[in-house]
Amino acid sequence: MNLTILGAGSFGTAMANHAAQLGHDVRLWCRNPAQAKAINATRVNPRYLRGCKLDDAVRADSDFERSVAFSRHIVLAVPTQSLRSVLDRLTAWDPHDGKLLSLAKGIEIATGKLPHQVAEEALLSKSPASWSALSGPSHAEEVIRNLPTAVVVASKSQETAREWQSILNSPHFRIYTGDDLLGVELGGAVKNVIAIAVGVAEALNFGDNAKAALATRGLAEIMRLGAALEASPLTLAGLAGTGDLMVTCYSHHSRNLRFGIAIGHGLNLEEAASEIGQVVEGVHTTKALVSYARGAGIELPVAEGVHAILYEGASIDQALEKLLFREPRPERGRNT
Repeated sequence: MNLTILGAGSFGTAMANHAAQLGHDVRLWCRNPAQAKAINATRVNPRYLRGCKLDDAVRADSDFERSVAFSRHIVLAVPTQSLRSVLDRLTAWDPHDGKLLSLAKGIEIATGKLPHQVAEEALLSKSPASWSALSGPSHAEEVIRNLPTAVVVASKSQETAREWQSILNSPHFRIYTGDDLLGVELGGAVKNVIAIAVGVAEALNFGDNAKAALATRGLAEIMRLGAALEASPLTLAGLAGTGDLMVTCYSHHSRNLRFGIAIGHGLNLEEAASEIGQVVEGVHTTKALVSYARGAGIELPVAEGVHAILYEGASIDQALEKLLFREPRPERGRNT
C-alpha cells in the first residue's frame, strides 16, 4: 500500500524505512528540498541516522500537497509544537476514510493540549479522518537497525488501531493496541520531563540509586496526573508509560536524558539545546505541564524542579535540595 510520513527527523526516517521493508511504498515529506534531494540521491538522511541506508521504496519529497495526496494513510512524525501548523495544512486533505497516526510525544505550550486534543480542534471537527497515536520505548536508532521493539497504538476505534497494527507490525516491531488515547499520549509526554531530571542527576554523579528514585517518583507523578485526567492506570503501567519512561531515563539515545546531562554540567537551556542539535520535547513539555498542574492543584515535585532550573533561574543545587529535603510521607496515596 501507499504510506505517507510527514516529517523526516530521526523517528520519521526510521518509521519510513521500517514501513518500506514491510513492502509499502513510502513517501517521506521533508521541509527542506535539499534534504529530500540528498535522501533520494544517496539513500541516506543527511541530518539524521546518517550511517543507515534507507530502503529503495522510501522516496523523499519536499512538496507537501503531493506527499499528502500519495496516500489516505498518513503518519505524523513532527514535533508537538509544530503539529498544529501541519494539521492546518491538511484541511484540504479529505480522502474517504483517511487515517492519521501520530508519533508526537509532548504537550502544546500555547494551549496545554495533548496531540489528539490539538487534532480535534485543528482538523478532526472539519474532517472524517480518524486519529491514532503510537508510543512506547522506541528509539529511532534501534528501530532502523531492526532491533526488537514493542509499542502500543491507541485509537478511539479498535478497528482503526488494528488496521495500523496490521500495516506496521513485524517480528522485530511488535504493536499492541488500545483505546486509551489520553493515557498513551500523556505517558509519552511527561516521561521526557522526568528524563531531564535523571540526566541532571547523572551529570552530578549521584549514582544509580538516585536515578532510580527520580524515575520512580516521576512515574508516581505520571500516575497522579493520569488519575486527575481519567487516563487508565493500566496504560500508564504499560509500554506507553513505564516502558517509555524506562528507556528515556536510562538510554543515551534519549535526547532528554542527554539534555539533562548537559544542564547538569552547567550549560544553560539554549547551550544545552544547541549541543543536542535536535528537538528536545521535554523542554517544551515542562512549561506546559507545570502550568497545567499548578492551575489544577496537582503536585508534581520532579517536574517543578526541572521547571525551576530551566525557567525560573534556580540553581541545580537549589532545585535538588528542595526535592531531597521534602517532608517524608507514606509512599502510597494521592498526595505522596
